[in-house]
Amino acid sequence: MKPVTDIRILNAFIAVAQEGNISRAAKRLHLTQPAVSLQLKRLSQDTGLELFTRTAKGVELTRDGEALVAKAEKVQSAIAEFGQTARRINGNVRGTLKLGTIVDPDFIRLGTFLAALVEGYPDLQTKLVHGMSGEVINRLLDGQVDVGFFLGDLDVYESKTEDASESLFHQKELTQFTYRVIAPAGWGKRIANKGWRELATMPWIGTPRNSVHNRLLAEVYPDPARQPTPVCLVDQEPSMLAMVRSGIGLSLCRESIALEEMQSRGLVISNTVKIDTSLRFVALASRISDPNVAAAFDALDTTWR
Repeated sequence: MKPVTDIRILNAFIAVAQEGNISRAAKRLHLTQPAVSLQLKRLSQDTGLELFTRTAKGVELTRDGEALVAKAEKVQSAIAEFGQTARRINGNVRGTLKLGTIVDPDFIRLGTFLAALVEGYPDLQTKLVHGMSGEVINRLLDGQVDVGFFLGDLDVYESKTEDASESLFHQKELTQFTYRVIAPAGWGKRIANKGWRELATMPWIGTPRNSVHNRLLAEVYPDPARQPTPVCLVDQEPSMLAMVRSGIGLSLCRESIALEEMQSRGLVISNTVKIDTSLRFVALASRISDPNVAAAFDALDTTWR
């Protein structure tokens, strides 16, 4: 058995174990699928162990793989803490970190993240800039924020770059979640078993272009002529919920909130459609060597282990 000394191989191993799918892990690591497969093959050869078995949906850990992945995660965490301590001792992490925030603080674990920054980097001050996730990307590009939280897929922003071979962003996917379509109480029969095309003919609560709701619906309805016509426009999730409660129309809503609204206020959830998306932490790829930006990603690893 050869010693495993390449952290990139361990990162690939952990990503595939967590995703259960090589393709998704490759996307998360910004690598090609063959590159990740090769790293797994090398790890299997170096350890002399079979780490994964193939399934209909991807791969799953063997018993040996399960025993090793916990150790690999500890190594990954130790390396991150090593870098964090080195930067703190070196004294390069100071000044102000401008952080783009979105939605509710609990969902993005903002308090825990800020606490990790304070504990790990006491000389670093944080300035919060709140807004919609599309605005976070624009503020990154304009230099108004250094890092930020983002909802959805960055591919549409990457496609605007001149060099498609280089990623404009350095990102970390934090969690995957689901949006559901919610309707006012009493609309159960009205939306039951209706697909996206039929739902588009009903009244909707509109949101600004930079909102994740708008971007996700634009993917569902790529033809502007088939998109729902909003009966009103709001820019805050609580306002959207208030409009739905008032009986005005449909809206996208995070599944956890939708279920709570259904139980507590009788709002209706579509039984046929949903949209899966993700929460990400993003910086410009050109800024990742900046000590303050690197410190933010280190603190994030502590928050989202």
